[in-house]
Amino acid sequence: MKKLLIVDDQTGIRLLLDEVFRREGFVTQLAANGMEALQAVKETVPGCVLLDMKMPGIDGIEVLKQLKKGWPEVPVIMMTAYGEIELTDDALKIGAEQYFTKPFDIYEVRDAVNAMFEK
Repeated sequence: MKKLLIVDDQTGIRLLLDEVFRREGFVTQLAANGMEALQAVKETVPGCVLLDMKMPGIDGIEVLKQLKKGWPEVPVIMMTAYGEIELTDDALKIGAEQYFTKPFDIYEVRDAVNAMFEK
């Protein structure tokens, strides 16, 4: 069973990703912010996390740090609407597998997530 946690403060993006991945046979969990994401991982460790970088409260970089500290084996793919090179470089150094800049090609994201489950 392929479990995917989708974390984004934008409802439309969360729902779009949820629909795409459910159609692909994934079991998805949704989180609207960093606190919800960390709670979701404590309850059920996913096989992969799609994580927005910029969110109110705990941002994606901080969530990534906590994920890598507690669950280093869980691959994380970052998403950002800002394309800020410093943040994406930081995310990759902390342990993100890769990142996508919004608006992204949904098929590329799907392929990247599937690749994480094939590893």
